[in-house]
Parts: sequence; structure tokens; C-alpha cells
Amino acid sequence: MMLTAASPLTDSSVDPALLKKLAGLELTTVGELLRYVPRRYLRRGHLSESERPEAGEWITVIGRIKKAQMIQMKRRYGQFLKIVVNDGRADYEASFFNARWIQKVLRPGTRVALAGTVKLFRDQIQLSHPDWMVLPEDDGIEVVGNAAMIGELAAEEAELEGKGSHGSTASPDDVANFSRDIIPMYPATKDVQTWEIWRAVRQVLADTVPAEDPLTEAQRAERGLITADEAISRIHLPDSLDDIEAARARLKFDEALAVQTELARRRLSAVSESARSCPHVPGGLEDRLLERLPFELTGGQRDVLAEIGEDLAGEHPMSRLLQGEVGSGKTLVSLLAMLRVVDNGHQCAILAPTEVLAAQHYRTVMTMLGDLARAGELGAADGATRVGLLTGSLGTAAKRQTLLDAVTGEAGIVIGTHALLEEHVEFFDLGMVVVDEQHRFGVEQRDVLRSKGRDETRPHFLVMTATPIPRTVAMITFGDLETSVMTELPRGRQPIATSVVPMRNQKWVDRVWARANEEIDAGRQVYVVCTKIGDEQTNVKKSKKAAKDQEPDDDTVSVLDLAEQLEAGPLAGRRIGILHGRLPADEKNDVMDGFTRGDVDVLVATTVIEVGVDVPNATMMAIVNAERFGVSQLHQLRGRVGRGRHAGLCLLMTTASDVGPSMERLRAVEASNDGFELARVDLAQRREGDILGSLQSGGKSSLSFLSLLDDTEVIADARDLAEQIVLDDPDLVAHQPLADLVHSILLPSRAEYLDKS
Repeated sequence: MMLTAASPLTDSSVDPALLKKLAGLELTTVGELLRYVPRRYLRRGHLSESERPEAGEWITVIGRIKKAQMIQMKRRYGQFLKIVVNDGRADYEASFFNARWIQKVLRPGTRVALAGTVKLFRDQIQLSHPDWMVLPEDDGIEVVGNAAMIGELAAEEAELEGKGSHGSTASPDDVANFSRDIIPMYPATKDVQTWEIWRAVRQVLADTVPAEDPLTEAQRAERGLITADEAISRIHLPDSLDDIEAARARLKFDEALAVQTELARRRLSAVSESARSCPHVPGGLEDRLLERLPFELTGGQRDVLAEIGEDLAGEHPMSRLLQGEVGSGKTLVSLLAMLRVVDNGHQCAILAPTEVLAAQHYRTVMTMLGDLARAGELGAADGATRVGLLTGSLGTAAKRQTLLDAVTGEAGIVIGTHALLEEHVEFFDLGMVVVDEQHRFGVEQRDVLRSKGRDETRPHFLVMTATPIPRTVAMITFGDLETSVMTELPRGRQPIATSVVPMRNQKWVDRVWARANEEIDAGRQVYVVCTKIGDEQTNVKKSKKAAKDQEPDDDTVSVLDLAEQLEAGPLAGRRIGILHGRLPADEKNDVMDGFTRGDVDVLVATTVIEVGVDVPNATMMAIVNAERFGVSQLHQLRGRVGRGRHAGLCLLMTTASDVGPSMERLRAVEASNDGFELARVDLAQRREGDILGSLQSGGKSSLSFLSLLDDTEVIADARDLAEQIVLDDPDLVAHQPLADLVHSILLPSRAEYLDKS
């Protein structure tokens, strides 16, 4: 039976038992299996009688186990398995840790293939923790004396028992294919081995009919790409490294094209919707606020305002991402844009992820506007509007007043948290939505607010983020939004000095608190940030970027414990406040108000102060256990200081060792104040699949080849081509192969995560 990409694997000749294993990997169709691509490859090469591997080389040895024994480790508790394999010419020693189950399989007399890095000890060839495969006895293939050199890529990562080596049992057909020059290695599990996956792929490839290519011959020729069918064949059955590179280039472009096609369709759909046109109103609230500002806007602020103004004047909803360095003045830009909408008789809403941030926005807006925000009150300016605050913990009377002001149109601006999304919250005429730190909201939550427009119109939509996003990431994760970037800091903004402080050196720790006292004596204030609250909290929130090499949880310092220690020790007599997520909302507000007024000298807090908090008199921040945060988060946190007349200081207190990924992150933050450069460091140190997975449903990523760091040109080219195609054929009626490609790479449940606007 001939198969297509849509055919269920049950229609293939793959063994039913293997089909069940593949289903466990969510591989149930031909297309899903063929897009389950090798993680890396083994590259063969014959070693002659006189050749001998050198230390550091990757080799594969085929032979028989002569000896296997468990050995007690000398320096720590536990045992490891040591085997000796002979290939007909030499003995090879191999060691395995966490080998409780491996010793049951790797017994004397068993024929195996081992792949690993060569170490030479007293002229003995050793392979530490190699990959392995058990070979059958009746394959009829002469393998004694054969060895294979592995190519540029590392051997299959250990995936069994956490740190155990990867192993499998091969069939005669598998061993026959093992004689190929290049052998694919697939992501495998204990239940289904790489050789079994390859076997299924070979069977399916042999029975699959050629498919129509999503790219025309001219489009392929322009980019030097092979056909889609050739790419699939070569990625699984390469004859050379050139085959692999050609296949990767084509499959990488396909992934970029699929994503950009979906985003282009969403952009086109947004253009077909209607919005309130909001041109500049001379002498309105926008102009009056500009006249009152005691400073000039930066060039970046003026440029972004011009871009937003052009969007607002149109009859289609604006969809724009506003990126800005910490302290670049995004809040002022968004406020001026909202005032333009209010000047045109419509309302605006600001959606913030936390009550602390919502309250901060409210205070900032009220301070900036003054009597321009006090409509209906004694002393209000002519033509003033109202600003409302709506959070879950707001008192009944205050909440009722805000709801009334929103539904009657009295409030020109309403600032709130998730409470804004509740069904009973209605606006008289919502013309613009501003979402702060959008990544903290789900697709459905944002859509609720966007649906509150009047007369079937969509409100204009502005996303603000202080989290720097590399251009390639923005093209993928926010590809349906136009992007504005502000990197210029307002005049007078003070630099932030950053230093790493080893917590194991008590003298350095003492110096941190001494410096805090110096800042307080000078009339300034200090933040101290901890990773956890304390007391009954057991689940410490950890940055994914820092998870691999963290110290045990007992080494982390909590807000409650540290505040008590500081109060009784180095900061005795100082006014210390505590802020964390478990506090009731009114207590949070009281603490923040006190810190803002200067009634609190030291604020010991969790990351609730990460974004939006603006206290110009705060000049120092000590981040305890800084190794537990990622690069971008550390950059966000330190942006809370140096916002006034005095320079800022950020001290990264850490228990991390001097060498390792954690210290690399901290040194990067210490060395640079450029958020976009640090975002690249952040991206380079984490698995790109984590970011790609954020576009999708939380399941496995279907993007295997696209690099967000390295493929800027590919993504931009795919975006241009996608826009051309979608402009002529929005529903892809005449481009069915492309529609199929989009569906195969971005399943419907995952594609919705691209819907950022």
C-alpha cells in the first residue's frame, strides 16, 4: 500500500508492537514519523590493523564483551559497571555509572557496539559512559575488527535513568544498515530505541509516494534548495555530510515559511477588522501633558510616538510591540498614545500582570497627569478625564465606582489586573488596550479584553515589554505585531554599576551590608531580592536557565529569614519592609507606598518588584542567590535602581562556583548594561526549543532546525515570501502543499500560540 504524509502508520508495514511504541512518542502518522528527525549522526571509517585511536576522538567499536564487573567508587558512595570489549585486535574498557539495569544486559559474551570518547590510561583504550547497542548473533555479517569514527556531532545524550547511558537491541536489518557510512541517531527513550525508530522510518520511506512541493522550482533555485522529498530522504538516509547540510537547509526554510505564513495570514486578518480612527487633536490632553513635562522626550520616544500615531490614525486596529530598555520611558509613550485616544472620545485599558504593577502604573499615571486626571473633582483642569484602578482585592465601594466610570465612559483610562477580564466589566467605548509584559498572559485572556470594543470594532492594541527580545525571536514570537524599539535612555538617567559577590566569602558579604548602610546614611534606599518567601513555602521558583547547575535548596536565603537576620544584625535600627506574593493586596500597597514615600529604608522582596516599580531614590540592589535567576531577569531587576539623580549599584550575591554556566551568566550581567546583548547571551545559554515551545501548546516542538540566534536571514526571507503568497491567496486555496506544511509543523492547538495580537 502506497502511503502519503497524512496516512496513519497503521497502514504501513511497521510491526504492530513498534507502532505502539511510536504512539508513545506521539508519532501516529507518516508525516509525524518522517518529521521526527535524527538528533545527530555517527560517521563510519575503517581502522586498519596499525591504526590506533587518539585521546579525545569519538569512535564506535563493534566486538564482544570479555569481562563485566561492578566496582566500588573510591571517593564517593556508589558503584559503576566496567566492561572490557574485544574487537579482534584490541581490548577497550568502558565504564557506566547508574548502571543497575545495564549490568543485566551487558554480560560477558554479549556482542555490542560502543560509541564514545577515547581516553588513554597506561596504554589502555577507555570509553567513559559510551552509547551502546546489543548486536544479534545471527546477522551473517562479519563485524570482528570493524570500528567507526564518529563525525562532528557528539554521541547520543544519555536518556535512561536520568544519567544512564543509552542502549538498545538491534535486528539483523539494523546491523546491515549499521554498515552505512553515516548512521542517524534519533531522540529515544527506554521504551523505543533509536534503531527501532530508524527501522520504521526506512520502512515508511520505501512505501511513501512523492508529494507536491510547497515551493516552486523557481523558488527553490533562487535559494539553492533541494526538493522537500529529497530533504526528507537525505535527512534519514544520508550518503554524505553534504546530504545532511542540504536537507537541513531545506527543512529549516520550511519551518520558517510555515510559521511566517501563519503569521502573515493573521496580519492580513487584522487589517480587515475595523477600529476607531484616532488622529492627533490639537490642544488636547496629549498636548497639555507634553507642555507640562519638565524634560524633553528622547529621540527614540518621539520616533515611536510617530509610529504609534500613524497606526492610531488608521481605520484598522493597531497591533504593535513596544520594546524598551529598562527605564527608557515606555510608560510615558504609552500614556501619550492613550491620551490621543481619549482626546478622540474613546477609552483605554492597561492590563498588568500583578497588583503591585497595576498599582504602580496607577500612581505613575496620576502623578504625571495631576489635575488632568481628576474630572468631576474640585480643582480639576478643563477637559480632564478620570483614571480608574480595578484589581481583585479592591474594596467594594472603590470597585463599584471604577466599574461605573468604565461603563458610563467617565473613566478615560482604566488600569487593572486579570479583574479587567471578568465578564461583568464593560466599557462605554474601548478604543485601545495596552498590555504590559504580555508573556504573562494567555491567548484567551488577551482576546477577552480585545472583544470589549463597541459596535463590532476592535480596540487598538499595544504590547509593552522591558524584556529585550532579539530580532529573530521577535520575528517568530511576535511576528504578527509591528515592532518599535527604544534603546535610548532619558537624559540624566544614571548608569548602574554591577558586581558579583561570592557569598562564601563572609568579608564580601559584610561589605555588601556596610555599603547598604552607607547608601541609607546618604538618604537613599535599598532593595534586597531573594528567590523565595520562607516559612511553609516548599516549591522554590527557579529560572529554567539556572536549573542545571544550582546548589541545593537549603543554600537559598528566603525573604522572611533574611529580613529577620538583617534586622537583628548588620542593618539593625534601619526601617525594613517586606514584600512578597503571599501578602494581602492592601499590605502590598501599604509597603510599596511606604517605600515610595521614603518611610522604608530597605525593602526585602521577591521578584514582585521585577517590572514597573519606580522609586527614584532607590540606588542599591542586592540580589541574593543571583545564580538562580536568568540573565534577562537579572537585567530587569537591576533596572529598579539608578532611576533618579544618583548612580545605581547592583550586587549579585552568589554561591555559584567560579567556573560553570551560572557564573558565566552573572559575569555577562556584570559586564554589560545592554539588554539586547544580554538577551542574546540568555538565548545562547538555554535550549532554543524552550523558546520555540512557548509558541506551541506546551507539547513537543515541531521546529527542529530553525535557530533563533543564527537564522535571521532565513526567517526574514521566509517572511517576505509568505507575505507575497498570502497577499495573493489568503486562504492558500492555490497553495495546498503549503497549507499542508503549515498544518504539519504548526498543529491547530499549537498555532493559536502564535496569536499575539
